[in-house]
Amino acid sequence: MKKHLFAFVLAACFAAVPVRAAEMVAPDALAKSVTDEVLAIVRADKDIQSGNKKKVLDLVETKVVPHFNFAHMAQLAMGKNWRQASAEQQKALTSEFRTLLVRTYTAAFTQYKNQTVEYRPLRLAPEDADVVVKSLIKQPSGQPVAVDYGMEKTDKGWKVYNVKIEGISLVENYRNTFNSEVQKNGVDGLIKSLAEKNGTLAQVSQQ
Repeated sequence: MKKHLFAFVLAACFAAVPVRAAEMVAPDALAKSVTDEVLAIVRADKDIQSGNKKKVLDLVETKVVPHFNFAHMAQLAMGKNWRQASAEQQKALTSEFRTLLVRTYTAAFTQYKNQTVEYRPLRLAPEDADVVVKSLIKQPSGQPVAVDYGMEKTDKGWKVYNVKIEGISLVENYRNTFNSEVQKNGVDGLIKSLAEKNGTLAQVSQQ
């Protein structure tokens, strides 16, 4: 499963600078250039390789977090229950889900250094605003891992809103757990559960 966590982290390595639509770099080309940059940082930084949690978290916050559409991801994870949540609850859910994903996948940066990533050419029409970027993560040993990135065009560039590893959506994978919690304790119960889990993860990261 850890190799899949790494694949999810790589999905975030997309530059998303505010630019005019006509100037936007194609998502697959953007993915390759920025992924290469992030992997180069990981491989060259001894502090990150040794597990310096603060430095790893800083890297994630600067290179990963700005390029995800966490609201869309939270909506996918909630499924039909998203409509039951008020605007305030949706904001809280997005915040807690963002924190959960960041803390869960940060560790992957220190565990993988020798993978190579190949991106398949993307046929992109000028009017396309929602695309799937396909890639293959090759490992020193074992079978390659197929990774598909759902990306959408925004006024701030292309943003990742879903990741599929070997056909399985990591975001939608949370849906059963979220549905179960909402059925038992409501939307507020889910928010509380996520906050408690994030608190536990925060304590672990400080050890």
